[in-house]
Amino acid sequence: MTSLAGKIENRTSLRELAGMIAVIAVPVALQNLLTTTASMLDTIMIAPFGEASVGALGLCAQFSTLMFSGYWGFMGGVMLFISQFFGAGDDENIERSYGMTMVFMMISGFVFGGLALFAPEKVMSLYTGNAEIRRIGAEYLRIAGYAYPLQVFAMVQSCLLRSIERVRIPLAGGAVGFVTNFTVNFILIYGRLGLPKMGVRGAAVGTVCAAVLNVAVVFALVKITNTPYMLCFRSHFRWKTALLKHYLRKSAPIIANEVLYGGVGNMLINIVLGHQSVAAVAATAVFRVIEGIIIAFFSGFSSAATVLVGQEIGAGNHEDGWSRAYRNIYLCQGLTAIVCVVLLLIRRPLFTAMGLSGESLAIASGMIMIFSVAGVLRMGNWCMNDTFRVGGDPAFGSVLEISFMFLMVQPAIHLADGPLGWPFLAVFALCYCDEPVRYVIMQLHMYSGKWIRPVSASGLETIGAFREKYGIILKNQKIQETTAGQNNEK
Repeated sequence: MTSLAGKIENRTSLRELAGMIAVIAVPVALQNLLTTTASMLDTIMIAPFGEASVGALGLCAQFSTLMFSGYWGFMGGVMLFISQFFGAGDDENIERSYGMTMVFMMISGFVFGGLALFAPEKVMSLYTGNAEIRRIGAEYLRIAGYAYPLQVFAMVQSCLLRSIERVRIPLAGGAVGFVTNFTVNFILIYGRLGLPKMGVRGAAVGTVCAAVLNVAVVFALVKITNTPYMLCFRSHFRWKTALLKHYLRKSAPIIANEVLYGGVGNMLINIVLGHQSVAAVAATAVFRVIEGIIIAFFSGFSSAATVLVGQEIGAGNHEDGWSRAYRNIYLCQGLTAIVCVVLLLIRRPLFTAMGLSGESLAIASGMIMIFSVAGVLRMGNWCMNDTFRVGGDPAFGSVLEISFMFLMVQPAIHLADGPLGWPFLAVFALCYCDEPVRYVIMQLHMYSGKWIRPVSASGLETIGAFREKYGIILKNQKIQETTAGQNNEK
């Protein structure tokens, strides 16, 4: 297999990449961190109401994660197109790509919002058999469902702004949303300022208020700063058939990946983990909040940093795109390792503050130890998959994730939880059993350079010379390039 290691001539130095990431990826990671920390904030503030309330909010967060899986495929697609079109200076196709994504993602937001509002008991019954946890979770969903379409729309806004390097605007919206969530939670959960004590329902109201202000602040800042693309409403819906087909073709593997792997696969895992003892359910709920914060930070870091890769590929600078890619992957893994070490050191006081004690505290501590080993590989795989997507090859990582989830992970955990009767932590560890194998395969693909598949006219003009120079040969290469070029012309 061809490897580009040691062959690429025009390399982005680690110092240069770190500087660019500090400007683009860190604000995005902080925005994601603020959004996800809201779940942790809800959990900490609801802790005095007991483990059942903590577990219910954790399972509601898993429903939100399922919604995330439903629309993330379109986010991956739009970041591929917008980042490459931005690198090529193609304004019209940026606006069209944004409009397509907005329509498709909002469908997901309204579907999940409707389920939360009109069938909350059925939603909760999928995650747990505990009647008390189901009742509390349904109370939360009946209110929080109004926030879901707004949260999805905020992500649409963020996708565009990240891809054009206007990352401070969504960060500001996320910061206002976080402060709003904390303030409303404090007043309504505990019944301050003469208002009734609402418990989990107060946390849900805080979530809705935060979502409203997040979207409003972003719109206001876009208008004030004259940021392009977002307010060109007519252009958003002037779709061209060829571009729409190309967009859906590239987005389809990501959608399948996120729905089957991130949605169905993880939901089946959470069902196994959710039908355990109350202590295990509470520990899992708290762990998922911590895991969500780590994933939010580093997925934001990864997706924003890979925009830098997509821009170079879109502009036709494929050597710089590749050198940015592999350095970013290892940087992301190194930072993940540091965070995991810190978590190990503070796990007991952190989990205690989130309402765990005794058996649930011991289980959560074991879960974070397992994650600290597997998480570094998982973040590496995540970053490589993002890189392949923004480079124009969304299928490779998607096929791997789906295949390993249903041929390796699912059989392993169901066999261990059922016939074998393994302890809870052993079953939990098997959730990560595919990561080492996928990591090796993903590394081989990354170093082959075959994932560099531009969609912009500028990128297509130089890809032939790049592949010839480094001996990269793709199946059906000529047909793919011709089709992509026709899409950009129409």
